Amino acid sequence: MAKPIRLDKFLADMNKGSRSQIREAGKKGRIQINGQTEKKTDRKIDPDRDEVTFDGEKILYHAYEYYMLYKPQGVISATEDGRHKTVIDLLSGENRRDLFPVGRLDIDTEGLLLLTNDGDLTHRLLAPGKHVDKQYYAKISGVLPANAKEQMAKGMTLEDGTEVKPGRLEILHLAQDSSSLSEVLLTIQEGKFHQVKRMFEVLGCRVEYLKRLSMGSLKLDETLTPGEYRRLTAEEISALQQHGIATTENTITADTTITNTITENSETNLNGQRIMEKVNTKKAVLFDLDGTLVDSMWMWHQIDIEYLSGFGLECPPDLEKVIEGMSFSETAVYFKERFQLPKSLDEIKQAWVEMSLEKYRSQVPLKKGARRFLEYLKEHGILAGIATSNGQAMVEAVLESLEIRPYFQVVATACEVANGKPAPDIYLEVAKRLGVEPASCMVFEDVPAGIQAGKSAGMEVCAVEDDFSVKMRAEKEQLADYFIEDYEELFTEI
Repeated sequence: MAKPIRLDKFLADMNKGSRSQIREAGKKGRIQINGQTEKKTDRKIDPDRDEVTFDGEKILYHAYEYYMLYKPQGVISATEDGRHKTVIDLLSGENRRDLFPVGRLDIDTEGLLLLTNDGDLTHRLLAPGKHVDKQYYAKISGVLPANAKEQMAKGMTLEDGTEVKPGRLEILHLAQDSSSLSEVLLTIQEGKFHQVKRMFEVLGCRVEYLKRLSMGSLKLDETLTPGEYRRLTAEEISALQQHGIATTENTITADTTITNTITENSETNLNGQRIMEKVNTKKAVLFDLDGTLVDSMWMWHQIDIEYLSGFGLECPPDLEKVIEGMSFSETAVYFKERFQLPKSLDEIKQAWVEMSLEKYRSQVPLKKGARRFLEYLKEHGILAGIATSNGQAMVEAVLESLEIRPYFQVVATACEVANGKPAPDIYLEVAKRLGVEPASCMVFEDVPAGIQAGKSAGMEVCAVEDDFSVKMRAEKEQLADYFIEDYEELFTEI
């Protein structure tokens, strides 16, 4: 039996609108549960047992979806972009809105790309320690050296000093001079920035055309044409879920259609690369929690609405902005004073804890790519800490539920310091406990107050996009040193 899910999340996942749009649809009587009109979109349903109709259409729910896309050149591997068409733009409007690409292909690279909303599978396929084979077909200009296979097989040092693991090179056609192109297959298990292109540059060659053929057990369906996609079969899904670490031997057919188009590199890829280069110079990375590591800001607004309604009060439109950055205790004081609540501070906080714990344990996911980033920090010996305005009990609940507590050496709340964000106290405290100088820390934050706190602490700050703070984007970009849509942006595929 599936986990209970909020009605608005159910419909939003199935691309029936934003949560606010779905809430309005409920008020207008457009939603039915088991044949009965349902206006309360925050109620929970069982996706396996409850029949949901929207405007008379029965909505079938799938927790996870998996698509194989033949990515064409000229399209970027992202969920949204202001300048270029994305791989998500190639999908029909009937697909779920929470799909994302598993890894990335450069804008001028084509071939296999997996699209899904399954974060755990994504982690198993992309984590550096999983050793998943990725095979590419390439056309190469320049003369390959006689020992090209051997150089690839023993690992390489790229021109900028980056070390890459061994690759397996198969020569399909060897050009005899610089006037023609060699055709090769290359299998690697990493996805460093422009890795395939840079590996061949070490050999004195240039990649003129690149196409990914496979990723682990998943092979590109050659009946697809560039831009086309299909659902994965049950067998393909099962194979991916079972191995996640398997290697494959693949071949390319003789009738492969090849085009030769070189375009500009993806700006998104370059941004992610710049940030990761900076991360690698730091001793510690510090995170805010809500809206930064976990997708939970919607929850807190809902709790504010529900809690105030218990006193016959409406949630004022300025509340979210006013309490931004306040510690859990500071927020309780503010609520008591502003709304003249007949409750003690401890009673207010306890009510919030009880309301939030259930949501944290069952409804709050990690942000896209966050687990992969945490794994990266762990494997590269970079310390990690949490600096949150939340309460300790709720922090521990979500960390335990998502199984990410072991990634953090320090977890601190703003209740433990004198002043909440935008004061730098909490970030300075985490750095102190980690034994790291502030200048050696990088902060990830989702709201202006948190960004200001990190900057005031003398740390570089990367802003993270979140639905809650989307209207603050311009301010966030101005305040922060860097900006990302999600953590997947930090990792570039070839």
